[in-house]
Amino acid sequence: MDINENHIPMANPYYQISMQLIFAVKHRDALIKEDFREDLHRYIGGILVNQKHKPLAINSMPDHIHIFFGMHPCDIPALIRDIKSDSSTFVNEKKLSKFKFQWQEGYGLFSYSMSQRSNVINYIDNQQEHHKKFLFREEYLDFLKEFGVEYSPKYVFDFFE
Repeated sequence: MDINENHIPMANPYYQISMQLIFAVKHRDALIKEDFREDLHRYIGGILVNQKHKPLAINSMPDHIHIFFGMHPCDIPALIRDIKSDSSTFVNEKKLSKFKFQWQEGYGLFSYSMSQRSNVINYIDNQQEHHKKFLFREEYLDFLKEFGVEYSPKYVFDFFE
């Protein structure tokens, strides 16, 4: 008897993970300019695709960015490090900013169900309208509260100091 005849293969892994990643420009400086923000979004989308993730919506304001993606199981801190490091290098090497471009340490990462995807995409696509009414600080603290994340304002972003 062939050993493979009794071997029952394990099922393929199946998953659906939708994540919204939010982080700010270092010191909350307004360095993401209109003339290169779409290039930055495409570049970050490419980083995600290259690491087997599915970009769903990316939008930024001058001082922060929202990235919504279908996540392939991975080392999350390494993914976020790559996104921040590679996109900062992209902006600096292309000289897209007059100033040294860096992302601030820290981030918010929030998960959503499949049924919430269209609402999150709409929210991210409409950031410019949203921020006519709400400051980033208010928005970010609302996310932390909504998702039940315990935090100390001292360590949320350095602009809180």
